Amino acid sequence: STMFLVGLSGGIASGKSTVVAVLRELGCAVIDADVIAREVVQPHFKAYRQIVRYFGTEILLENGEINREALGNIIFSHPEKRQLLNSITHPEIQKEMLKQILKYFVLGKSLGRSSSPSRFPRGRQANPLLPTHAPISVSPSCPGSDPATQLSRLMKRDGLSRAQAEARVASQLPLDEKRKLATHVIENSGDRESTRRQVLGLHTRLQHSLDFLWPRLLLGTVVAGLGGLVFLLLRHFIS
Repeated sequence: STMFLVGLSGGIASGKSTVVAVLRELGCAVIDADVIAREVVQPHFKAYRQIVRYFGTEILLENGEINREALGNIIFSHPEKRQLLNSITHPEIQKEMLKQILKYFVLGKSLGRSSSPSRFPRGRQANPLLPTHAPISVSPSCPGSDPATQLSRLMKRDGLSRAQAEARVASQLPLDEKRKLATHVIENSGDRESTRRQVLGLHTRLQHSLDFLWPRLLLGTVVAGLGGLVFLLLRHFIS
């Protein structure tokens, strides 16, 4: 009865990992879209075969896995190819997220969903089939969070050239626009303890909120329906 679903977003080096760590401390199950995105493009998966079909074998490593750096250089230089890749991977990511949401609902978990910086892509939300009932944006409104520093951190972290880093940042919705789309904003402008207190307070407010009543009822109805179907099938075979 206390389950709630949130979507977590933020720019590069904005503090999402800190918020996710606190959610885990609180016992929330975290579904990381970045992790799932890496899993669904592994060899023998449907998305993998489609990616190789459209982008060619030159994006593969010697072991047959996708060379993420090579593919990244292509999609961040060509927006139309990035859209093609998203059309291949997003449905598979959504399926896996739905599976995990249902699993955690059955287990009675509160749920914090962490997703990539493209949670609010240009034009529309990334997961229309997975409505987020409290979009949360992590915003670093502190010194050192300016675009130049963001580029510098990205270049250092991923070993990118300036042009490559700028292409990746440009593909994301600006933080100010993400803040406008979010229901709640975590201001990561102080130390870790300050951020932690905000997450704790938000978690308490969400637990006492009625905004999540309808998704709980909807998921409950789905689970009850599946349980009833299994019961009828078992009864039929036993009789």
